[in-house]
Amino acid sequence: MSDAQTLIENRPPSVAGLFLERVAATPDAEAYRHPVPPASGQGPDDWASLTWAQAAERVTAIAAGLIELGVEPEQRVALASATRIEWILADLGIMCAGAATTTVYPQTNAEESAYILADSGSRVLIAEDAGQLAKAQARRGELPELTHVVVIDGEGVETGEGVLTLAELESRGAARLEKEPGLVKERVAAIAREQLATLIYTSGTTGRPKGVRLPHDSWSYMAKAIAATGLVTADDVQYLWLPLAHVFGKVLTSGQIEVGHVTAVDGRVDKIIENLPVVRPTYMAAVPRIFEKVYNGVAARARAGGAAKYKIFQWAAEVAREYAKVTQDNFRRTGTASAPFGLSAKHKVADALVYAKIREAFGGNLRACVSGSAALAPEIGYFFSGAGIHILEGYGLTESSAASFVNPGEAYRTGTVGKPLPGTEVRIADDGEILLRGPGIMQGYHKLPEKTAEVLEPDGWFHTGDIGELSPDGYLRITDRKKDLIKTSGGKYVAPAEVEGRFKALCPYVSNILVHGADRNFCTALIALDEAALTEWARENGLEGRPYAEIVAAPATVEMVDGYVRQLNEGLQRWQTIKKFRLLPRDLDVEHGEITPSLKLKRPVVEREYKHLIDEMYEGTREG
Repeated sequence: MSDAQTLIENRPPSVAGLFLERVAATPDAEAYRHPVPPASGQGPDDWASLTWAQAAERVTAIAAGLIELGVEPEQRVALASATRIEWILADLGIMCAGAATTTVYPQTNAEESAYILADSGSRVLIAEDAGQLAKAQARRGELPELTHVVVIDGEGVETGEGVLTLAELESRGAARLEKEPGLVKERVAAIAREQLATLIYTSGTTGRPKGVRLPHDSWSYMAKAIAATGLVTADDVQYLWLPLAHVFGKVLTSGQIEVGHVTAVDGRVDKIIENLPVVRPTYMAAVPRIFEKVYNGVAARARAGGAAKYKIFQWAAEVAREYAKVTQDNFRRTGTASAPFGLSAKHKVADALVYAKIREAFGGNLRACVSGSAALAPEIGYFFSGAGIHILEGYGLTESSAASFVNPGEAYRTGTVGKPLPGTEVRIADDGEILLRGPGIMQGYHKLPEKTAEVLEPDGWFHTGDIGELSPDGYLRITDRKKDLIKTSGGKYVAPAEVEGRFKALCPYVSNILVHGADRNFCTALIALDEAALTEWARENGLEGRPYAEIVAAPATVEMVDGYVRQLNEGLQRWQTIKKFRLLPRDLDVEHGEITPSLKLKRPVVEREYKHLIDEMYEGTREG
């Protein structure tokens, strides 16, 4: 039996158990860092630390406080908050009470929040602030099982009548622990592997979201499997900003507990650029949209610096891609990431001119980034790889506890999602669908046995709905969502994600793109532009000071985008080419329900919203 198998097979029943083991092993080591706004309200944040022992003091107080409120094992406690240190402490407190966390995105509207709270049967809601509390109170009549709301940030909140602050909950818990010091340890010791730990509602593109049931064993397995990959060490510093209501963010907390490294937590996306040089992480996880934004921002700044500066950037970008492809190929063949002398010399010059500044912007210490949740355009991946920002793409779903595949460190291959985590099985069905089996797979959809039976076979194989290919040595390449593959009226199949990814690598001004063409005789695209990059371009092109919608509608903007579309078409098969496109009057966003909180495109929603633009592109053409 290998070391990885031993590690995984000897896992405890729960992450709650792993957490208590971690606290006992390294009580005085630093566990978390979190921002503290300055007392004056002006200037940069200070950062405070918690050791594992200090974190445990708060976690056990929260757990005991929930028990004091009457929470029983497996009963649901909902958590509606942005990513912050209290989210992690509350989640661990819920699990240490033997209860189960129902995650709710803070952006979720009152109606959908009420549906999730009611469907999950949540007894307690831990709400971030007065705004989250108000959503629950507006629908209180629909939530007979909800007995208490605990508010993290109590400013402007009237407590009493089932409403208390997190500080009050911790105080009640601490008082209970004085009387029963072994209370939480007893709850943790009683947790069974198959006991429900987390209920995550997938943001469905149609209809109501489905609750994915993940037992304690799934997170314990994930923690051990992540450690077994060797990708993270006890010396690492992780910067965690991803939404913890999403399975990708949540799995990172499990891996950290097993390995014992430091995590700096701040979910404010607008603070990422400011925080990176302060935190100086050695690794962080992100979604492709973040890397696209960084790439577009670097390209736009180079362009704003004048023709010479932009030419240098374009040259350096090509060198980075070539260097990444050559070194990755050589590593695959020989085990050494080498490049010919001439290319290495060019790379050294480009590094001094361009790449070093990019690495410094990421804090200067970054060993690797993990990218997941959606496909990263290979050309963007190769650019960062060549610039020394190593992006290890991974793959998983809410239904598989997030991490099913990840690229293996130095042997990573851009354009693939790497190899399965130890303990996870994979096979490709006859129609190309990826099937998974292992301890990370969900128990099923909450109260939806028919929906569960559609995707989960009796022998444990889970149908992912994604199409992929496995290399002879086990690397997986995702080609598209099964339901997103489009077939033109001419009978040709098009993978829209592939075309969209190529365009994002070409056009530094794109924010979102949706390729359409199912049952049509040619492909079209809806394109949303990045406001910050577009404003910079407008300044150089006589459109300064105009509103976004006006810039987008300007003939010069359409012409500029058309140039990139023509460039895209040169590298595509005839049936994949974009014959027509329309620029959207605003960017797609979470608030309008067009992208998920993890920044994935909701195709049916966008196609419904902009049906008039799609119809316009096919007017006067013969379909069939």
